[in-house]
Amino acid sequence: MMPSKRVCILGSGNWGTTAARIVGANVAKLADFDDTVKIWVHEEIVDGRKLTDIINTEHENVKYLPGHKLPDNVVAVPDATDAVRGATHIIIVLPHQYIQQLLDSVHGSILPNASAMSLIKGIGISDQGMTTMTQLIHRTLAIPVSSLSGANIANEIAEKKYCETTIGCQDPDEAIVWRSLFNTPYFQVNCVADVIGVEFCGALKNVVAVGAGFIDGLGLGNNTKAAIIRIGFLEMRRLAMHIAGGGIQESTFMESCGLADVITTCYGGRNRRLAEEFVRTGKPMPQLELELLNGQKLQGYLTAGEVHSYIDSCGVTDHFPLFTNIYQICYESKPPHTIFAGLNVDFSRDTKTPSPSL
Repeated sequence: MMPSKRVCILGSGNWGTTAARIVGANVAKLADFDDTVKIWVHEEIVDGRKLTDIINTEHENVKYLPGHKLPDNVVAVPDATDAVRGATHIIIVLPHQYIQQLLDSVHGSILPNASAMSLIKGIGISDQGMTTMTQLIHRTLAIPVSSLSGANIANEIAEKKYCETTIGCQDPDEAIVWRSLFNTPYFQVNCVADVIGVEFCGALKNVVAVGAGFIDGLGLGNNTKAAIIRIGFLEMRRLAMHIAGGGIQESTFMESCGLADVITTCYGGRNRRLAEEFVRTGKPMPQLELELLNGQKLQGYLTAGEVHSYIDSCGVTDHFPLFTNIYQICYESKPPHTIFAGLNVDFSRDTKTPSPSL
């Protein structure tokens, strides 16, 4: 019997390529999936060769995940519409500022029975309100969308070091399928129904990581960093509840996508590293992305700007002093040591619904 399902991946950066390693290996074992996994690659020239040609001949993304081979069944294509054509399961993993343009380019090629998985750790927040990436994808493509996020540093996963992740999927049967695509002995998947909660955690933890990087850049030690992480985690939860209220499950914050991801990102993530170098060198964030990350775009300082736009429009910046301070350091040239201003905040009344003071 011919396989009835096919998976593709939109995005081939560090995390997208790591996901391709996992999914490519898993689909080869799943009888109802076609063995070929197409991955859309934004075409680049690397050492005089097209990146897609390098991936398809050497089975390695030498720019974004060097030293780690891809399964032979992962095929790089430079056209996103080619990647999604015939795919029943679409994995989307690229910086959130580029997502709408990509979706607009492929929406006419999507199967009506397809479903999508967002691995994007970003969120659209403005003074008009909030849009999660799953909501944006669903609105544009008109298909069901789930989310995956967790304490997942891509290079460590590529080295098959044990970790966990969280899938948010409202359909229990579809959750089983998505878990079969991602779960391995070293990449353990737990599924919850709280799609938006998983997304919020994945996006907002990057803002906390920027704060943790500022502390590292200032050389202030583990006690101070732990305090910033704790306050940041509580502001994450407060903001998520303020925006989504009872639509987010309290237990989600204790999944890998929540507390665990905050911890790992604040100690080992690239947002933390970039913020540390921002303090040490005084260079702008975009310049550091070019110098340290081959031009890959990070979400932390961008999300800090979007979060501030929202809380400022709501008149509640005083309820989020850490997020406000991080924004001012990133965008208003405030000195990094001002991160501590006004941090004596009472979180005791925060519950599963927004704080009465908000």
